[in-house]
Amino acid sequence: MAFSRPPAPEPLPLPVVDNHAHLDHTRGGDEPFDVADAIAAAAAVNVTRHVQIGCELESARWTVDVVDRFPQVLGGVALHPTEASRIVAAQPDPASGRKALESAFAEIEALAAHPRVRVVGETGLDHYWVDADDTAGRAAQVESFARHVDLAKRLGKVLQIHDRDAHDAVLDVLAAEGAPARTVFHCFSGDAAMAKVCADNGWFLSFAGTLTFKNAQDLRDALRAVPLEQVLVETDAPYLTPAPHRGKVNAGYLVPLTVRRMAEVLEVDLEVLCARLDATSEALYGPW
Repeated sequence: MAFSRPPAPEPLPLPVVDNHAHLDHTRGGDEPFDVADAIAAAAAVNVTRHVQIGCELESARWTVDVVDRFPQVLGGVALHPTEASRIVAAQPDPASGRKALESAFAEIEALAAHPRVRVVGETGLDHYWVDADDTAGRAAQVESFARHVDLAKRLGKVLQIHDRDAHDAVLDVLAAEGAPARTVFHCFSGDAAMAKVCADNGWFLSFAGTLTFKNAQDLRDALRAVPLEQVLVETDAPYLTPAPHRGKVNAGYLVPLTVRRMAEVLEVDLEVLCARLDATSEALYGPW
């Protein structure tokens, strides 16, 4: 069964950037947006620029092609933590698993050198899909995460972090490896206390449609705990569609729903918020 697409919301008063999207992903039986159509639909509501994330090899190659064809799109490439676990699990023994992970990372490193790829990510840890009993899978995630942190620092790229049910472990890796100056927690999922730790370290928190969910008071409290200049917005499209369309297909044109909820939570003028979100994105990633 195909997922329906929500109607377009009222446009924002000023342009903003969708800080994290998967333009190549689909949900279930859904037909994907043509990239040009997705960009046009978002631009019609003043979401004018995008960061496309490719977090497995095929998607990373696709990302490099797309950023060369569309000036509105910058890219990020990495091995998603669950992809790192999958690569190791697909091999017959630990030595082969390590070799396969090294080979995949070598291709990511080459793709990350592209000048329009400004992000190493999403990388990090996922303890939701890979549980504690899978010691090899979790070890592969830690190794992959550490290597991506190093790559971001060597190339001078932004690091975008995936953190699912692994808050303390992610912070431990960043402490051990030394986070890049420009570090973003994509789709931030922690509470206010964690948000303050991140903010105190100078890291950036990107909020997705989850902020709009009724049961997401912890996220709204986290948003209030962060200086405005360290806040970003994203879709994680086609996932995490904001209310009132939760469960439907997400896309860049729905960013205004999240931005308006952010403005309400922060009690800040919508134009001020839009201007700040856009300026922070350009300060992080450079000009498109």
